[in-house]
Amino acid sequence: MTGILDLLNSDLGKSIISGVAGQTGQDESKTSSVLTMAMPVLMQAMKRNAASPQGAESLLGALNSKHDGSILDNLSGLFGGGVDSNVLDDGGKILGHVLGGKQQHVANALSQKAGIDADSVSQILKVAAPILMGMLGSQAKQQNVNNASGIEGLLGGLLSGSSSKNEQSFLESILDADGDGSVIDDVAGMVLGGSKKKGGLGGLLGGLFGGK
Repeated sequence: MTGILDLLNSDLGKSIISGVAGQTGQDESKTSSVLTMAMPVLMQAMKRNAASPQGAESLLGALNSKHDGSILDNLSGLFGGGVDSNVLDDGGKILGHVLGGKQQHVANALSQKAGIDADSVSQILKVAAPILMGMLGSQAKQQNVNNASGIEGLLGGLLSGSSSKNEQSFLESILDADGDGSVIDDVAGMVLGGSKKKGGLGGLLGGLFGGK
């Protein structure tokens, strides 16, 4: 099965990156970096949610109705005059449902990895979330996914080609961040390439995960 990052590297993916960059005023290489990291994070979160029967049913219902892949049929129209506020609102709701209270932790961690401020990362995610759901809806339709186990298999397949074990643990660490400091330390260590300098981490965290 094609992985999510393979989809991002396709012509469709390049159109998405270009359109999201134009919408958010970021350059394409940084937008590509954010999306390359964010898509697996969002999918990992969806996979967690789909592990429960209710979560799987909810996701399946969304893919069968609103997010059936039709958003991908007219990307030039979507980005042409600026992304519609309804799409952005929808993106905000998707992120809220998928990430819950971890949205800011995810934005902060991706911000540091990609070198873009967290507010811009949040905007990129809002534009990207409905498109990601559309990509999932399109894949679900192609593979005739119509039950909970099929949804888990679809998400697992899309993730399997796109991340190593280290990256998987990074995704889990981001998603486990609950504000108590301990996991944030771990994420900060990964963001800094694993270097935790003695005595300096507290101040460093203030810069990384505090304001700009």
